[in-house]
Amino acid sequence: MSIATKRGDGGQTGLAGGIRVSKADLRVESYGSVDELNTHLGFARSICHNEEIGTWTEEIQKTLFRVGSALATPPESRKKPPVISTEDVDKLTELAHQIEATEGILGDWSLPGAHTESAAFEMARTVCRRAERAAVRFVESGGSVQPEVLAYLNRLSDVIWLFGRLIEHNAGVNSRLREDSHGGPKFSRAW
Repeated sequence: MSIATKRGDGGQTGLAGGIRVSKADLRVESYGSVDELNTHLGFARSICHNEEIGTWTEEIQKTLFRVGSALATPPESRKKPPVISTEDVDKLTELAHQIEATEGILGDWSLPGAHTESAAFEMARTVCRRAERAAVRFVESGGSVQPEVLAYLNRLSDVIWLFGRLIEHNAGVNSRLREDSHGGPKFSRAW
């Protein structure tokens, strides 16, 4: 059996459970964006020298396969979607708190590109936000997905942003967008 089935040549694709839909369907857009995010995280992990961040990223990538599958499985499918749990979301929240507790880590806006490895995570973060927007559009159009999927993607973009800050902090790189004297409010998390 070949991967080149030709079944998608007319602009249709198969969802989990065998249901065929347009490749322009919002469900396909949402899980396709999650797939793109996973690929960007894979690239970031491949150039990341921080073993701990690499391990965290790999675990996140495995969870993203479940997130993508949950988005790809319509309610009428014979196949049940994988569960994205509050525990999955809580793991990310705990990881964010752990990284934020690092003495001296940036807690304000950053300028992407100060360090190659962190820049790769910044690219992944923007794809994560796009995946989140696609999933929200899908839900707002009447699509059904576990609410934890949206919470996971929202929390994940914060964690990815923090990965970049931790990499820069450990490398002694300053990516601060504004000086302390800016006088405005600080934004202690990703956005």
